[in-house]
Amino acid sequence: MTGLEITSAIPPIYADYCTIELPETELDDDSQRRHDQALVGALSGHSGAQPWWLGYLEMGSGEDVVFSDAPRVTLYSGWHYVLIEAGPRQAASWRSYGFEGPWKGPLPDLMFPRDRSWLMSTLWDDDWTCVGGSAALVTSLLDHPDLRTRARRVALGEDATPPGHIAR
Repeated sequence: MTGLEITSAIPPIYADYCTIELPETELDDDSQRRHDQALVGALSGHSGAQPWWLGYLEMGSGEDVVFSDAPRVTLYSGWHYVLIEAGPRQAASWRSYGFEGPWKGPLPDLMFPRDRSWLMSTLWDDDWTCVGGSAALVTSLLDHPDLRTRARRVALGEDATPPGHIAR
């Protein structure tokens, strides 16, 4: 599905939704780490001890996918992802900081727990992350001191593009 609504990245099955702007690419690695730790920490607080699925978009260079020989799944508008069952610790460590490839930061492009109680997706051409989950999860993201200035709640049917950004 394509378009400007949150459902371009997250299916319309969750109680609540938000977008979180990614840190500026020219910021130091410490700002990126704080962002990533805050996001992974908040998501972890709403998934318990179950494993997560981590998805890495294949952009064609081979260096962008953590496991280049793993099978692919096709999502969204025909995009190929490597999907690996792991957890929050691996989500924040399988790509390194200072990654010079086409992507923004080391976190996977797609994350969700085994029970699918939430979904986080960063589409290849956006400079924000979309999250769908419980109202409590979205509120924790909106209230987190390291995320709140870049996070905003989005309703179904609303343009999910953060103010000042351009959807590509």
